[in-house]
Amino acid sequence: MKPITLWIRRIVIVLLVLGVLMAYVGRLMQIQIVDAEIFRAMLADRKVDTQPVKAVRGEIVDADGNLLAANRMGYDVIIDYAFFPRRFEQQNEILLELILLFEQSGESRNDSLPISRFPPFSFESGRDDDIARVKSFTGTQEYASADDAMHWLTGRYRLNQYTPASARKIAGVRYTMEQRGFNLRTPYTFASDIDIATVVKIKERSFELAGVDVTEVASRYYPVHDMAPHLLGTIGPIFPEESRELLEKGYALNDLVGRGGVEGAMESFLRGTDGVREILTDSSGNVIEARESVSPIPGSTIKLTISPRFQYTAQEMLEAQIAFLNENAPEGQGKEADAGAVVMLEVKTGKLLAAATFPSYDLTAYNEDYTLLTGDSMRPLFNRALGGLYAPGSTFKPSVALAGVGNNFIGEGASVNCTHTYGPYPQFRCLGSHGPISLLRAMAQSCNIYFYDLGLRTGIDTIDAMTKSLGLGEPTGIEVPESIGHRSNPETKRALRGEDWYPGDTIQSSIGQLFHSFTPLQMANYAATIANKGERMKLTLIEEILDYTGSNVTRPFAPVVAEKIENIDPMAFDSVIRSMVAASRTGSAQGTFGNYPLDVASKTGTPETFGLPNSTFISFAPADDPEVAIVVIIEKGWHGYTGAPVAKALFDEYFGIEIDAWVDSGPQQLRNERAAPGFRIED
Repeated sequence: MKPITLWIRRIVIVLLVLGVLMAYVGRLMQIQIVDAEIFRAMLADRKVDTQPVKAVRGEIVDADGNLLAANRMGYDVIIDYAFFPRRFEQQNEILLELILLFEQSGESRNDSLPISRFPPFSFESGRDDDIARVKSFTGTQEYASADDAMHWLTGRYRLNQYTPASARKIAGVRYTMEQRGFNLRTPYTFASDIDIATVVKIKERSFELAGVDVTEVASRYYPVHDMAPHLLGTIGPIFPEESRELLEKGYALNDLVGRGGVEGAMESFLRGTDGVREILTDSSGNVIEARESVSPIPGSTIKLTISPRFQYTAQEMLEAQIAFLNENAPEGQGKEADAGAVVMLEVKTGKLLAAATFPSYDLTAYNEDYTLLTGDSMRPLFNRALGGLYAPGSTFKPSVALAGVGNNFIGEGASVNCTHTYGPYPQFRCLGSHGPISLLRAMAQSCNIYFYDLGLRTGIDTIDAMTKSLGLGEPTGIEVPESIGHRSNPETKRALRGEDWYPGDTIQSSIGQLFHSFTPLQMANYAATIANKGERMKLTLIEEILDYTGSNVTRPFAPVVAEKIENIDPMAFDSVIRSMVAASRTGSAQGTFGNYPLDVASKTGTPETFGLPNSTFISFAPADDPEVAIVVIIEKGWHGYTGAPVAKALFDEYFGIEIDAWVDSGPQQLRNERAAPGFRIED
C-alpha cells in the first residue's frame, strides 16, 4: 500500500472521530445551554415521595427461651396508591374483581364497615363503637339506619351502577381504606396471611389489577396458644380515637399495635424502626423509580420471667381443683366454684414465675371468637391474677399481727380470751370458742376474737401504715397493666360512702373485711414481703431485653427493692412466720401441709362476698429461707384451704418433691375433727 493512501485513511479516521466528538459537544451544549430551561422544568415536575418499610416485630420468649409470640412469613395483599388508577370508576372495578376473586378462593379480607353484607341492610350487633364511628363519618343522625349510611356511602364512592350487594362489598373496602389513611405514603392492606394458591391467582391476573400487589411479610402468631394469654396480650389496628397520638409518634394509620399484656406494655421495644422506600414520579403521577433508601431495624426480643413448668402447673391445677369442687363439694360450700387466679413469685428478686387465670382463652382463636369471648358472663378475657380485686379475709391477719407485735401493742405470748363473742362488741363473733389464746394458735386456728382485740389495740392508722408498706393496695411495679384496689381505712370509707370511721370498722378491717380490695398479685407480693422480713421487691415480668437475634442483651435484669420496713421490732417477722407455719402444720391448712417435707408458712381466708364466700390462700416456702410465694384465689370456693392443693402442686414442682397424688383437704367437718378438742378451724 502506498504511503499516501495510508495517510489519507488516517486523516479520514481522525476527521470521523472529531466529527463524532463535535456532535456530542454540540448535543451537550444543546442540553446544558440552549435547552437548559426546558430540562430544568422537567426536573422540577418530578417528585420524590417516601413510604415506610415495615420493621419485623420483636418476639416474646419465656424464661426457658421458648417462643410465646413469634413471627412467621406470610403473604399480604396490598393496594399501592402509587400504582392505583386515579379514576374512581377504574378503582371500583379493580376492587370488585379482587373481592370476587377472594370470595371464590374462600379467603377473608379486611372490612371494618359494621353493616350486614347483604340487603336488607342492618347494623351488626355488638359493634356499638364501630356503628357510632360510621354515623359520625357519614354525618348521619344518631337514630339513622344502616340503609341511611349505605345511601351516603354509595354516593361518596360512586356506586350507583352496582347492585346493592356489590355496592356493599366495595363500600366496605373503600370505607376501611379511608379509616386506615390510604395514601401515597400509606399502602392499604386488603388482606393478610393469604394462601399461596390465592397468591398465584392474583399474580396471574396482575395486568387486570393495577396497584394490587402481594408482599411477603412477617405476621404474628402464638406457638403456645394457651400459655398465659392474659399476660401476653394481642396486636390490633389503630383506633381512630388514638390515631392522633400515635401518628405523632411516627405510626401510620394502617399499622398494628400491641393491645394489653406484654404486647402493649413493651410496644416501644417490640415495634422496631421502620425503613424508608423512595418513590420518584413524574408530573403525571407515573412512577419512574422506587428504591429502599433506609433499611428497617427489627424489634427487640422480650424474655419473660414466666416459667412454662410453673405456669402450666398453675393453670392446670387451678382448673382441676375447681372441677373437683364442682363434682365433690356440698351445695353452698364450694360446689359453685367457677373462677380463680394463681400467682407465684420469686421471693428474693420479685420475679413473676406464674400468673394463671381461670377461665381462660385460646390466643390463636382470639379474633374469630372475640364476640363470644366478650359476651361470656364469666369474662374469660379478664386477667383475674393482675386485675381482679378480692377481699383478703383472714389472709390479712398476718399484717395485723405485724403491726401489733412489731409496735409492741401486744407480746407474742400474750393471750386474748376467746369466748365466741367479742365482749365490748358482742355482734362480732368467732366461729369457735378458743378460750385464752396467743398469736401462734390464734393464727393457726384463725381466731377472729384475737384479731378483733389486737386490731382495736393497735389502731387503724398503724395497721394501715403496715399494710401499705407490705404492698397491699399499692402498685407492684409490674410492667403490664394491673388494678390497684384499696385498703380499708378512714380515707377509703369517706371516698366510697362519705361517712366517718368507727371502732366497729377497725374490728371488721382487722380480719380482712369491709373495704379491703386487693389483687392476687398484690397478695403474693404481700406474702413475699413477710417472707423477706420486711423487704418489699419491685415486681417484674421482664427477665431481660435482647436484640432481635436473641444473642445480645440490651437491658439486663437487676432486682429492685421498693421498700424496707425498719421501724418495727425485727423479731415480729419471726413471730408471724412461726404462726403461719403453725397454720400449715396444725391449723387451717393442715390437711394439705400437715406432713409436708418442707415448712410452709401459710394463711387461709374465707372472705364474705356478694353471694358465696371466696377461698383465699397465701403461702411461702421454705419458711426458714423462703424462695417462692404462692397465692391462690377460688371464687365461691367457700373454704380458704380449698386453694392449698394448687399451691402444693406448685411447691412440689419447684422443689422437686415427688408427687404421689394431690388430695383435697376434705369437707369442713372432717377438718374440725382433726382440730384440738373444743376448737373449730374457721378458714
